[in-house]
Parts: sequence; C-alpha cells; structure tokens
Amino acid sequence: MIATVLALAAAATPAHAANTLTMRGADVSSLQRTLDLGGKYYNASGGQADPYDILKSAGVNYARLRIWNNPASGYNNKAKVLQQAKAIKAKGLKLLIDFHYSDTWADPGKQFTPAAWSSHSISQLGTDVYNYTYDVCTALKAQGTTPDSVQVGNEINVGMLWPRGQVVNNNFAPLASLLKQGYNAVKACNSATQVWIHVADADSMANMRWFYDGIKSQGVPWDVTALSYYCMWHGTLANLYNVITDARTRYGKPVVIAETAYQFTTADADSEPNSIPGTVLCDNIPATWAGQAQQFTWVQNTARNAGAVGVFYWEPTWYAIKGNGWDPANINGTGDGWDNMAVFDWTGRVNPNIRWTP
Repeated sequence: MIATVLALAAAATPAHAANTLTMRGADVSSLQRTLDLGGKYYNASGGQADPYDILKSAGVNYARLRIWNNPASGYNNKAKVLQQAKAIKAKGLKLLIDFHYSDTWADPGKQFTPAAWSSHSISQLGTDVYNYTYDVCTALKAQGTTPDSVQVGNEINVGMLWPRGQVVNNNFAPLASLLKQGYNAVKACNSATQVWIHVADADSMANMRWFYDGIKSQGVPWDVTALSYYCMWHGTLANLYNVITDARTRYGKPVVIAETAYQFTTADADSEPNSIPGTVLCDNIPATWAGQAQQFTWVQNTARNAGAVGVFYWEPTWYAIKGNGWDPANINGTGDGWDNMAVFDWTGRVNPNIRWTP
C-alpha cells in the first residue's frame, strides 16, 4: 500500500518541484560529549573512524547543532558550539545552528525562558533575542565558521520564550516581534545565512497553515520552512507529502524536514526508558537496521517527491554511553532515551544500510 502511495506521490510531483535533496543533514548536538567521554565510532566494516567521516561517506553534507543559553551541563552552550563548529567546517560540512532560546530543551510542549531573561518584558526579550543571536553568529563568523543556516527557535508550534512569546487566542504579535529580531540579527551578522522557522507540524495541514499564516500576517520574514516528521507521532507519508507540497506552494519558500528518525531495535541499552519504544512501528517496518534504513529512505523519497530540498536525521550519533544523559541538569545521572533511534549501535558501529541520498 505504501509503495502505491509513494508512486502516486512521485507521479503527482509538479515539474518545478525540486528533484534533489541538496541538504542532507545530521543533528550531531550530543556528539562532542560522547567524544569527550572517550566514545568511539566504527564504520560499516568495523574499523574505527571519525564519526564525521562515517556520516559523510553515508551521504551527509550538513550538520546541525542546538544551542542552549546557559545549560547546567556546560554542553551545547556557546563555547561548545564554537568548538564543534570548527570540527564540522573542517570536514567540509555546512552548518545549521538551532537556537532554542532556553537553558534546556525547547519543543512543542515546553519553551522555558532562559533564567537570565525570566523577568524581562516582551520588548526586552526581543532585544535579548537579537543580542544573543548576533553574538553567537558573529563569534562563529570570527573564527571562520559562519553558519550557513540558523533556526530562530526550535519546534515553536505555539511560540517560544513562554509565557510572553506564546501564541494565545491566535495572537501572533508577541511571537512575531521575537522572530523579527532573530531574523534581523542573523542578517546583520551575515546576509547570506538562511533563516529557518521550525515547527513540528508535519502531521497537520491545518496546524501548519495556522502557524505560518499567523506569522506571515504579522510580516515575519523567513527563508526556509522547517518541519519535524517522526512517523510514530506525525502520521502517514502520504500526509507528509501533502503538507510539504502545500507549505512549499503556499509560502513560496524551500521546505526542509529538520528532524526525523526511526528505531533499529526494540531493546533498550540503559536504565533510561526509550523515548520511542521499539514496539511502536510505522508502515509495518520492523525495528531492525534494515528497517531503520528503509523508513529513512521512504521519508527522503517522500520529501524529494513533494519538492522539499532537505532532510535531517536527528541525533544519529547519540548511542548509549554513560555520562551523556538527556538532562543537562543531570547529564551524568540520566541516560540516553535515543539509544534505539541512533544510526550507531550500542558499541558505536554504524548501520551499514543507512544512506542520505540526493
């Protein structure tokens, strides 16, 4: 059935749609911590290799790094992002910086304002966003690692910097003021850097339109429309195709799947429960190395056929290594809920079937 859906999607692709994925990305935000802990990575032949080289050989040409303002762990902050950006650019990869504007995780269910900004008004928060974005971007530029793209916010389905930047009663004005400041800061740093606006709304045409129509009505500029797609949360590939096509044609901007992933096992490597249990499957695809690669290929095919220009796998290098927990406030005491979703197994060996394809 799904093959039929994909065939129909391919047949329905407009002549002007992109037929290559120029952005083949991997979010490697946890990688520096793994390396600092002595973690090792192995290629499909079992030989130890640099993880960036392994990813490049599988087709990756873009790396994504999240940045938190003042995380308790000391990782994913400005200093660590500057360090990792050097390694990424030295490998010839392009760089996407993902501003959460938080000291910890920001996603559709939570958008915690950084502690240092917690008492600030919406006007002050706008200044904060501008200054912080400009500072990080110019520091990256100064060391020769100018970001190719910047996300102003992470999965901001109903806003960011809650409560002041949250969309309440369809009022997008507060959020729009923050997004404009972020956009202006990026362009002041480097006019060629693309500004992405990212939501996890690949599941719903109505939700996607509500958000982007809302910011558009407030005059928010952006360069790339970015969506998260996890099949266990965000519906069918046929629906994904329709949402991408609509977003691309409705707003006239390139569309990227900024996050996706699939499990390779039903087991759990540590004491931290898996974020997505291995028993939660999509399209009857098994939780195996072959299954993981198949689902990722199908997501790429769907995105390509719908005219998207990129697909990013979220945290493919985050295999279970003690001390690299999910909670920045307790990074040593928590585990890795993504150990069954990475493309490296629990010994650090890559899935030999996984490919990022143009």
